[in-house]
Amino acid sequence: MQLHALYQYYLQNPTICIDTRKITEGCLFFALKGPNFNGNAFAKEALERGAQWVIIDEEHFKISEQCILVEDVLSCLQQLATYHRKQLNIPFLAITGSNGKTTTKELITCVLKTSFKTVATIGNLNNHIGVPLTILSIPLDTEMAIIEMGANHQREIASYCDIALPNFGLINNCGKAHIEGFGGEEGVRKGKGELYDFLIANNGTLFLNTDLPYLVEMSAGSKHKITYGTQDANYIAKPIMQDTFIGAAIMNRDAETIIHSHLVGAYNFPNILAAVCIGLHFGIKIDTIKEAIENYHPDNSRSQLTKKGSNTIILDAYNANPSSMKVAIENFAAMPNKHKLVWLGAMKEMGAAAHNEHQQLIELLGTHPWEQVILVGKEFESTQHNYQWFENTALAVEYINQQVFENKTILIKGSRASKMELLFDAIS
Repeated sequence: MQLHALYQYYLQNPTICIDTRKITEGCLFFALKGPNFNGNAFAKEALERGAQWVIIDEEHFKISEQCILVEDVLSCLQQLATYHRKQLNIPFLAITGSNGKTTTKELITCVLKTSFKTVATIGNLNNHIGVPLTILSIPLDTEMAIIEMGANHQREIASYCDIALPNFGLINNCGKAHIEGFGGEEGVRKGKGELYDFLIANNGTLFLNTDLPYLVEMSAGSKHKITYGTQDANYIAKPIMQDTFIGAAIMNRDAETIIHSHLVGAYNFPNILAAVCIGLHFGIKIDTIKEAIENYHPDNSRSQLTKKGSNTIILDAYNANPSSMKVAIENFAAMPNKHKLVWLGAMKEMGAAAHNEHQQLIELLGTHPWEQVILVGKEFESTQHNYQWFENTALAVEYINQQVFENKTILIKGSRASKMELLFDAIS
């Protein structure tokens, strides 16, 4: 079947499903394959549950004319997304980076939604399946699109750019994340820099944080840059702290606007400033931007400040790598609160650098006084320290269930795979 014909089916009911448990009447079901399942085997169930069309790539599962046989289902999904993207003559903003991209995406979305019909990546659907699904969720009357792109190896961002065809882009930062797949920090910069490469080659526009010299260097070939930072930029601001929350003093046309936030940590300042920069670039008034950011409350275990009884908890349990761990610990150490506890889950995808990076984390912890440190994960087993260590989250939860915590300030951070939110749930 030609892509154009499949697109006509999509336009009749622009709903895509990849899970038979989430089938909606009249949708297109893409029978994707995974390491432990074959979506083709669910073709019959998808039709019974109400799918109008089922896209398969194994002929013996073609049980009716409603089953559309293609060479490769995943490739077909991606091609359909690109076809749809080409019908949308609107700003397509791609966001990537090692730390903070999802928070940045959420802030930018809040700002743009004040003035434009905006669609953005939901949650962290930012991979080879999530990117095309996001694009295919964008109605034709949308005015702004924001596509988050995650990656853990070379050429991954490049492949997503080929699908999404962004005309605007932002790299938050390039830190020590997924270094096993990228092959070190330089590999991370090369991999994330594929977004810049695409935009430069296609006359796109970069939103650039000038406070990070390596991003300035990486963007050298671009003729279209909108810059933000604490100096020497189109949009200039300085960080301000209010209690434990970060804010920004924005200089705009010789007037200063103070924007507060509900985000913890100075490391969120560039994320706020990026949202301000993009909002102003697209003509949104600073007072509207201020209101949007100040009304944003994180609820996704990212820089989330919450209370449980008499305890104050910073829950940051969705991402952890050496860069994000360092800024989180240093920010926590700088907070004036007393009775500080640090509960850390192991960092993943570190490869051969795992032992050294976890030992460096131990040494950083040792430069500050803490009332308690709990380490969770096998990666800490061979490190030298005198802290409490648990091989897995279940054992740590068992310990926490037996304790009583009162008037403590607790930092809970770890890679998603560590499931550190379970320690938060265990606090009585």
